[in-house]
Parts: sequence; C-alpha cells; structure tokens
Amino acid sequence: MTTKKCKICLIEDDEIMGEALSTRFELEGYRFDWFQTAKPALISLKHKKYGVVISDIRLPDKSGEEIFNELINTGINLPPFIFITGHGTINQAVRLLKEGAYDYLIKPFEVRTLLNKLRNLKACQQIENSNDSLGVSVAMQTIDEMLPKLAGSSTTILITGESGVGKERVAIRLHQLATGDADQPFIAVNCGALTESLLEAELFGYEKGAFTGAARIKKGLFEQADKGTLFLDEIGDMTPAMQVKILRAIQERQITRVGGEKSIPVKVRLISATHRDLKQMTTAGEFREDLYYRINIINIKIPALRERKEDILWLAHIFISKYISSHSGQNKVLTPQSEESLINYPWPGNIRELKHCIERACILSSSHVLTPDVLFDELPVMEYDEQLYASLNKYLVACEHKYILKSLRLHGWQIQETANFLGISRKNLWEKMRKLDIKRDQENS
Repeated sequence: MTTKKCKICLIEDDEIMGEALSTRFELEGYRFDWFQTAKPALISLKHKKYGVVISDIRLPDKSGEEIFNELINTGINLPPFIFITGHGTINQAVRLLKEGAYDYLIKPFEVRTLLNKLRNLKACQQIENSNDSLGVSVAMQTIDEMLPKLAGSSTTILITGESGVGKERVAIRLHQLATGDADQPFIAVNCGALTESLLEAELFGYEKGAFTGAARIKKGLFEQADKGTLFLDEIGDMTPAMQVKILRAIQERQITRVGGEKSIPVKVRLISATHRDLKQMTTAGEFREDLYYRINIINIKIPALRERKEDILWLAHIFISKYISSHSGQNKVLTPQSEESLINYPWPGNIRELKHCIERACILSSSHVLTPDVLFDELPVMEYDEQLYASLNKYLVACEHKYILKSLRLHGWQIQETANFLGISRKNLWEKMRKLDIKRDQENS
C-alpha cells in the first residue's frame, strides 16, 4: 500500500494563471487535468475520479456554479470544490459554501495559499487500492504494512481495541492476504452473543442425538473453517469452562463434537479479538493466563477513531460514496462546518457509529448538503471550562477567539483573505487579533 496525492481537476480560462498553477502542481507532485472551458471539464468529471476541483467562477461557456450544480444533479460522487473568484463574486462564493462547496480564493492569491488548502483537505488524501486499505492515518497505515508480513504465518493473532474500531475488518483483510485468490472460508462468531452451551455446539458441532433437538450431525465452526480462518470475536466474554475447551482445541489442533467420542483434526488460522483488557482479566482471575499467552502471540491494537482523526473524513467520504452508489438518489456533500463537527466529535461508537451517522444523514437530508444538524441528533457542544467561562461575556470572547484562529489557519494566515471571509475590514481583524492575543505561533498549539 502506498499513498499518493490526489488528482486535481483545474478549470481556469486565464492562460497565464492556468500555466502558473499547472507548473506548480507538477513541481509539487500533483496529477492534474487543466480545462479552459466548462464543457470538456464536465465530461471528464463525469467519467474520471478527482480528489478536488479548482474552478474559476466566470468561464466562457458556463459558470463554475453551473458546473457545480450540474454535477450535484447527476448524482455522481462529488469531489470537494474550491472556487476562484474576483471581488465582484465574493457573495456568490459565500453562497456556494452554504450549498456545499469546500472553499474559495479571491484573485489575486498566492499559490502557496492554495497548496495549504490542498494539504488540509482530508478528502484529497488518496491511497492506492483504497478499497483494501484500512485508513490514511499513520496508525492504520502501520497496521496495513504489518499484515502482509503476518499473512505468511499461521501464528495465532489477537486484535484489540474498542467496540466498533474495525477489528473484524482487519481480520478479513489478513485472511484475504493469506489466501489470495484461493476460495478458503472465513468464519466469524461473536463469543459474547451466545450462551455457553450454544457456543460449544456452534464451535465444535454435535452428533445426532447429543441433546434434545439434535436430529442430525452438524459440523461446528472449527470444521467449517478448515484450511481457512476462524475469527473469535469478543473472546474475553467466554466463560471459564469454554476457555478450557478452546485452549485444548488450539493446542491439539483437533476438536470433538458435542456427544461424540472421535477427535477430528482441524487446520485453521485462528484470529481472536476483544475490547476488554485481557491482561488485567488474567490478573483478576477472570481469564486463563495460559489461554491468554496462547492467543496473544501477535497483538494488533487498533486505536479508537478519536485517536486517529485523519481517518474520520476519509471514512465519511467512503460511506457517502457507498450510499450514493447503492441509492439512485440525490448527491450528498459535507459542508466545511459538517467536516469540522465530524472531526471534533469523540465517536464513542467509533467507525460503526460514524457509518450509521452518515447513512442516517443521507436518508433524512432533503438537500444535497449534509449540514451538522442532520448529522447529529444534538449538535456537539464546544468544550469550555464552566468556571473559567462563568460569565456570558467571557464565553463569547472564547468563542470569538477560537473562530478567528480557525479562520486564519483555514486561509493560511492571509489577513485580507481572512477578513473578507469573516466579513470585517483588515484593520478590524488586526485589532481583534491584538485584543484577543492571537499570534501566529499559536498555529500548532
């Protein structure tokens, strides 16, 4: 797996500006297509995949806004739009932001300002074979790079992490790498969802007449996963009696069906997963120490989504794309405010919660724009110390400080550009920065 910069669709009729941007994109390693009119750009956008569109608003045949609206109406997965505008069309650009555009630049602008926007654009981060990759964060790319090394070994593996972080997805990916194109089974079972007797019957199978209702022989999951992978999810929820039976099956590589006497050899790749702290459970006597060391030869720890924020928008755009492709409805785009809300939300349910959030918003939103109020039942509250901001005035000052600082970062600390965005004069912005003690050295604080 390798990362690469996204492909840019540049729509600019000014030859001097177009040449300047093209040259800089090439130097920075971006792939791009440059169009000087709307018609060929629209054709390309409907048939190619771009990470971002950079479009002038005023074009010879159609406006950038018409391109944007036409793509929305086609229902294709819409890439983020950055509009280039003159002073006379700033109001139009602001309106486009409300309709789902990512950002805008006022002519004339410095190319580095545009490059900063591209670097900050999470949706523009692409990964080769993205359907197979686990994320764009360093943590998930590290796991991605580890899996091929583990695929060639039959070592037992334990995947840990909070509920919903994607433990089964990692297990499936490892299985795919290990088996290649071979048609070998991947069998998963949630150990915490079944009673002890049901789990035993599911894992080991049973003989005819082993218990009331056992009218025929049934192969267990160990047998069904032979020559493939058996994924024991939430293994920490197993009872002590089941832990003994699982340990024996792993050590001896053979099982005995319920009600049976004959040992049946099985050859499976065993992957276990849990959201519990098994080490702590062994100390407390709640999990067998010998089983813990048997399943924990290799440990893959998946961080919570809030600890790898780089993956949030990457995943959100994947979920939106999947929704659009499976529903022939209206296109859906996230506003910058929505993206910020998604990034700042703690996601206690991790990827599973994010997926449900996006799907629900796509269903409930009557517009193509997914605003924060359709993403969340209750909008995330800004976190401030109640005693520090006891008065309303202090709270409002804190809000103003945060919003101006974010706007400055968003616009690469370009004062005039930020002032235009905020709807105030350059002098007024300087005065507010001085009053609120906003300095550039706070950018990485």
